[in-house]
Amino acid sequence: MLGNSKVLIIKHDGEVEAIIDEEDAGEDIEIFSGILSPGFINAHCHLELSHMKGLIQEKTGLVDFVYRVVNERHFDKEEILNAVEKAEAEMFSNGIVAVGDICNNLLTLSQKQKQRLAYYNFIEASGWLPGVSDIRFERALNLHKEFQYLTSYNIHRTSIVPHASYSVSDKLWELITPYFENKVVSIHNQETAFEDEFFLDGTGDMARMYELMKIDNTHFQSTKKSSLQTYFSKLSKAASIILVHNTFTSQADIDFAINNKTKGHQLSFCLCANANLYIENTLPPIKLMIKNNCKIVLGTDSLASNHSLHLLDEMKTIQNNFPDISLETMLQWATINGATALQMGEKIGSFEKGKNPGVVLIENVENLQLITKSSIKRIL
Repeated sequence: MLGNSKVLIIKHDGEVEAIIDEEDAGEDIEIFSGILSPGFINAHCHLELSHMKGLIQEKTGLVDFVYRVVNERHFDKEEILNAVEKAEAEMFSNGIVAVGDICNNLLTLSQKQKQRLAYYNFIEASGWLPGVSDIRFERALNLHKEFQYLTSYNIHRTSIVPHASYSVSDKLWELITPYFENKVVSIHNQETAFEDEFFLDGTGDMARMYELMKIDNTHFQSTKKSSLQTYFSKLSKAASIILVHNTFTSQADIDFAINNKTKGHQLSFCLCANANLYIENTLPPIKLMIKNNCKIVLGTDSLASNHSLHLLDEMKTIQNNFPDISLETMLQWATINGATALQMGEKIGSFEKGKNPGVVLIENVENLQLITKSSIKRIL
């Protein structure tokens, strides 16, 4: 944080011109009470599930949550589109300028055409049965092509990504991995303890999930390794990897990911604290990640698993549970770390000359700490 003696100079189009000392800025200075920050980056969201707000009971565990999302997400199209528009407006007004958004259909496309926010569209591939791999891959490829035109605006990007280790068969992995090259790839990682249990010995609640969904699981053979250590090498072609949730990630898994990532490529651990509490009533080992100098970014997950899409709410939850983590650190997670993870760091994420990062004002901060009534206002 630069303190009170600096002045941010912004051009009419939002581009940063300079940061100068107050004594050199002249008299025409607009003064705000609070903390000025670059716009926030929501590194993990499911905008297409916005219509499911409040539909699923809290603290049911991941298996029952996933089962209900799969079976109850199909609403009237207009209702979904209205919910998407409202959710994006919520993100915009609360200082978010860019989103890493999971896409399983085209229902967010019309809203993204309005270019209110920058998006990295993660076209999600899933299919646990080897026999459906070709169909699921073609579906993901077709969605990828539909979203691709947004890249012409230079504020939207698109890649095909795996949903999770337990929902992508080996055959589907083979089909999608060539599309990771030089892209950002995200994956839901170790969101429940049962994920590791399943890969280690084939037991636990994940096996119950396949039974609930009437999926034949006889093709699976346990790897005797954790979930992360089972799939991580498959991400080697990605330029940037975002591991999402990490609720039950261990020191051994952090070591494995850091030691096996491609040299020079980005590895980020995305925290979705409120969603983790909503689903599993557990928080990730955040202090362990900090101890290991992990690159941390922030996400909200979806309104099916969260009460808001506010990154300030995520930071409040983290601070309430880990009070020694500074606001300055969390703001870095919410800005430049997220922008870099989404390959947008050249344009947003920090107040640097030539960037257009947006400007947000965090109000009602005491001693550089968030309090219950801390709020956020979008300035640009």
